[in-house]
Amino acid sequence: MKNIKKISILALVFALLIGTLAACGGGSSGGDSADKTIKVAASPTPHAEILNSVKDALAEEGWELEVIEFDDYVQPNVATTDGDVDANYFQHVPYLDQYNEENGTDLVPVANMHYEKMAIYAGTKDSLDAIEAGDKIGVPNDATNEARALKVLAENGIIVLKDGASETATVTDIAEYPKGEVEIVELEAASIPASLPDLAFGVINANYAIQAEIMDKVVAVEGTDQEQEDTYVNIIVVNAGNENTEKTQALVKALQSDATKAFIEEKFNGAVVAKF
Repeated sequence: MKNIKKISILALVFALLIGTLAACGGGSSGGDSADKTIKVAASPTPHAEILNSVKDALAEEGWELEVIEFDDYVQPNVATTDGDVDANYFQHVPYLDQYNEENGTDLVPVANMHYEKMAIYAGTKDSLDAIEAGDKIGVPNDATNEARALKVLAENGIIVLKDGASETATVTDIAEYPKGEVEIVELEAASIPASLPDLAFGVINANYAIQAEIMDKVVAVEGTDQEQEDTYVNIIVVNAGNENTEKTQALVKALQSDATKAFIEEKFNGAVVAKF
């Protein structure tokens, strides 16, 4: 009888243990499938504004969109790589390629979104005709955006770039200064608007110009063609392997909609152009 009791107790304990393990396993799987929050790292404008415009559309599909804003061009990729967010929205492909190469990461684009024109903005001077030797001109210090900024300066006759200057050109690729040798000041892109009082001019990405409310200070806009727009289109980025997850597909579907396109056209008055 004692042996039967022991066997019964052991059987009960074993059954409870199996049930507990099964419950834990089921809870983990259920937690994954029940995770309906999409976290996206983004620059405040226009990226975060565009994302916030689709919150209601995603909510109707059962998703909660959480937008985490960053003021630099590094942390959104760090957060995506570390899994702190599901995706990011702030960069173009040349910048992404450079970042992956320098950091050994495997971030991939999943959707084209919009194109922003880069422009020269007035600082202490408001006309390019007033440029003279010694003037300081601020440009972004990350390789792809610096090259793009130098190209804008070249288009406006402020510098001449060496033959063969690439998409990663720097100040060492400047061959001539037709208007006199100006000082090209390499700065973090986000800091250029605030630095304009110390610069004759600044070459600034549209997102930072919009955020700083200095669109009225534009003195020259980069020339563009289809290749230029396709090269510098801003993209949605995820970790490799997450291209076809439910979250990624839901996010892209909501963003690449007629409603989003209309929002971009109305909100940014041509400074931001939808590319989907």
